[in-house]
Amino acid sequence: MAHLVIRPLVAGEENLFESMPDPLPQLRQVGYADGIAGGGYRPENTWVALRSDRVVGRAAWLLPPGSAGAPWLERFDLAAEPEVGAALLRAAHEAFGGPLPYHASMPAHWRRRPEVLAVVEAPMAAARIVGLVERAERVRCSWTGTPLPATSGRYTFRPAADASEINALVARIAEPDVLTGVEIARAVAGVDLATDPLAWLGGPAGNWRVALDAGEPVGLAGTAGDACYPLLVYLGLLDQAVRGELLADAVRLLADEGALEVIADVDAHRVRVLAELERTGFRQLRCRIVFDPAEGPESDPAAGAEEA
Repeated sequence: MAHLVIRPLVAGEENLFESMPDPLPQLRQVGYADGIAGGGYRPENTWVALRSDRVVGRAAWLLPPGSAGAPWLERFDLAAEPEVGAALLRAAHEAFGGPLPYHASMPAHWRRRPEVLAVVEAPMAAARIVGLVERAERVRCSWTGTPLPATSGRYTFRPAADASEINALVARIAEPDVLTGVEIARAVAGVDLATDPLAWLGGPAGNWRVALDAGEPVGLAGTAGDACYPLLVYLGLLDQAVRGELLADAVRLLADEGALEVIADVDAHRVRVLAELERTGFRQLRCRIVFDPAEGPESDPAAGAEEA
C-alpha cells in the first residue's frame, strides 16, 4: 500500500469521486452528483483512496435528509486489493465513531456472472476484513407492463377499510412475502416494515388490498404509487394459495393508476415468492446484500442465502 492516501472529500471535490470509472454501469442506482444535490451524500461522508493522485477506492455513506438513523455505506468500489478497501473503511469508521452498515448492490444473478464477480468480490472481502457480517440478501424485481395472469374467480379483492383493519391483518402475518425498502425504513426511521408498515407507508387505506375467500381475509397487499417508483411495498398471506392472484391484483391497481413499472423486493431465499413474481411478469433487476457490524470479534458471517 505504498504511496496510498486515504481521506474524505471536501466540498467542491465531487468530480474526484466520479473520476473513477463506474465498474457496474448496468446497475441502476442514484448517481453521486444527484445524491449530493439531494443532500443524501455529503463530501465529509465520502472517502477515497488515492495512489499517485488516482482514485483506486471510493466509498460514499448515504443518509437522506431528515433521517433519524445513522448513515450506511451505499457506494463502495475498488480498483485495488481488498486490503486497500479495508484500510479505507477503517479510516472512515474511526472518523464516524464506529463501523456502520454496508448495503452492497449488484446486478441480478451475480453469482453466476464472472464479470460481475470480478468487480464485487474485492469490496465484499474488504467489508469482511473490517468485521462487517452478511445478514441478509434481497432481490429487487420490476414489472414493466407485461400482461397479468387471469384470476380463477375463487377470491375477491377490496380496498382495506381503515388502518385498524390493516394493522389487525399485519399482526396475523408472521413473515410477509414482499417488503420493499425494508432496510431503508429501518435505517432512516427505525421502522420494522414487517410489523408496522403504516409507520413508514403513508397514503390512504385504499392503497391496501385485502384478498378474501368466501368473505374471510386471506391476504393483504400495500402499494405506493407516488414514491420514487410505484411500489408493491407489502405482500402478506394467511393462505399461500392466494399469492399469485393477490400479487396480480395489487399490480393491476397501480397499472390502472398509470404505473408503467412496479418495483418489489423479496428475500433471496424465498424461491417460491420469486417464482410467483416471475410468473406475474416481474424480472430481477438487482441484489442487495446487507452487511452489519459484527456483535463481537468472533462473530461468524451468516450463512449465504440461496440464490434466486
